Order: sequence, then structure tokens, then C-alpha cells
Amino acid sequence: MLISRILIGISAAMLLATSTLLTGFVYAQGKVTINGAGATFPFPLIDTWRVEYKKIHPEVDINYQSIGSGGGVKQFTAKTVDFGASDAPLTQNESQKVPGAVHIPETVGSVVAAYNIPSIPDKGLKLTGEVLADIFLGKITKWNDPKIQDLNKDNTLPGDDIVVVHRSDGSGTTFVWTDYLSSVSPTWKELLGKGKSVQWAVGIGAPGNEGVANAIKGTPNTIGYIELSYALTTKEPFAFIQNKEGNFVEASLNSTMAAVQSHVESLPKGDGVWTDVTLVNAAGADSYPIASFSYLLLNKELSTNPSLDQVKAKALVDFISWAITDGQKIGETLNYVPLPDGVVKLDQDTLKSLTFKGQPIT
Repeated sequence: MLISRILIGISAAMLLATSTLLTGFVYAQGKVTINGAGATFPFPLIDTWRVEYKKIHPEVDINYQSIGSGGGVKQFTAKTVDFGASDAPLTQNESQKVPGAVHIPETVGSVVAAYNIPSIPDKGLKLTGEVLADIFLGKITKWNDPKIQDLNKDNTLPGDDIVVVHRSDGSGTTFVWTDYLSSVSPTWKELLGKGKSVQWAVGIGAPGNEGVANAIKGTPNTIGYIELSYALTTKEPFAFIQNKEGNFVEASLNSTMAAVQSHVESLPKGDGVWTDVTLVNAAGADSYPIASFSYLLLNKELSTNPSLDQVKAKALVDFISWAITDGQKIGETLNYVPLPDGVVKLDQDTLKSLTFKGQPIT
């Protein structure tokens, strides 16, 4: 009888222990949901990360809303998401609203001038920054304008009106585009400048990279700016852009990597000032001139975000740690440039500096 009672007691204890472990496992499996919002620029990459990370960490769900950099910064500032995403670094005013914010470059991409000219179905149209600025300022209105035709002597351009397509929402892609135009056109810099939204002189607006890509594809004689991966997905041709050295360069992994490599040593720390960081119009014979980081935005002290507890904070940091290392291999398949080693090291140092109620996360 005594032995039976002991065995029953042991069995009960084991059952309780097993139940406790399974309860914790089930909590981990189904209850850790990380919420982010922001840039459409990296959405194909983040969405693929979500799927691939779930395979190795089934306990973590990643929910990312592709609403544009402007919306992402607003939600990050309001602390209604666990992380924000933006292709534009925080402005001085935005940084003041979220003291202790850190920037984590997650990938590098390029913005292309995609077009739909029925008589020229292939890519290879050549454009300069000055010509692009004049098109988007409404100064060049015909495809056969001498300033465009002189750059493309091998093609006879049509006399049709140019239809400009731009973003209608607050957009990091718009920031990159207008940052570039400001760097090559004094007139653009004076009249419109750079920002996630500007007072467009001409054109029709569409939301998100997806919206602009669809508008170009569905409307003849259009030109607009979209992230490279969207152009490749929709099979829209895009222009070769003249770089700082005077070479006409196609956007690609190699030409975008050439642009970022020249900036690695000059980047600030994750909790430093990123407001003026830019990759546009980079030096180098092979550099594509309209390149940019895309950033994840976090609070250095993660407990200041009421949506995060210690378990969720750890899951968030672990996911980002994976994204900036193993996740970079996935980016290459989607035409995003993998982070250079120096930037990965910078990101890792930033993650190590994060705390939850004063205690290190990693």
C-alpha cells in the first residue's frame, strides 16, 4: 500500500510537472505575437522573414502592417506597435518625441524610375537626376523632349504627354527619392526639398509601392518611383540613372552594394543621430545613385513600450538578431542587398545595448 501511494504521488508530481511544461510550451507556441508597422519598401522581405522565422520558432508570430514609413513612425511614436519601420531616419523633431529611440538598419535597397512607354517595352531608358527633377517639377512634359531624346539616341521617343505617378501617403520611398533629387537639382532642393511627403508640382498619387507600381503598369506613358523588388515583381522596365561619376547605372544588388560600402565607416551608433545619414548619389564608378537603408525603430529601454513584457521583449530582440544575420540570405533572393559586415556588427552592438527595466536583453 505504501509503495502504491508513493508511486501514485510520483505519478501525480510528474503529471503536474509535465502539465506545467506543456502549459508554458503552449503559451510560447501561441501567445508571443510581435507587432510592427511602417515602410512598404521592405515589406516583401519582412513578410518572407515572418514565414521563415515561424518555421524555426513556431512559438512566435510576426504581424507587420505595410502602411508606409510615415504611418510607421507615428505608430512607433505612439507606442501602439512593438517596432516601427522606416526608410527615412527619424527627423530631429521626431527624435525629440521618442527619446531613447534606436535605428537598426535591416536591409539596403534601391529606388528605381519605373516607366510604361508602349513603344519602348524594354528597360534601358537613360535618365539623369536633373532630367528626373524637371519631369517631376512639370518642366519636362513630353517623352520626346530634347533633354530626354539626347540621352537616348538609339530610341525614338514618342511625343506623348508624360504622366507622373508619386506616392499619396507619407513614405520613406518618397524620402529617398526626394533626397536624391535634392542632391542633384538645386531647383528641386529650393522648391520642394526632401521629406516623407512633399507638395508635388504635378502627377497622380497612389498609396504604397504596390499602388504606384500598379498605376504605372496600368497607365501608358507613366513614370514613377518604386523600390527595385516591386519593379522586378511587376516586370516594369526602369531607367539607367547617371551616377556621380557620370556613368549610367542599372539598379542591381552589386551597384547598390557599391553605394553602401562607401558609407559604412561613417555611420553613427544605433542610439546616435541618424537624421542626416544618406546613401544617395554615392561616389564610385559602379554605384547606383538612389540607394537607401531601411530601418527598424526600437526603444533602447524596451519597458517604456507598454505592449512589451520581458518575454515579448526577448522574442523581439531574438527575431531581429536573426533577421540581421541569417535573414540577410533571404534578402538576396528578393533583390535586397545584404547588410555589409560592418553594419551587422553595428546592429549587434545596438541590440546588446537594449534593456528591459534596466537589465540587458541579450
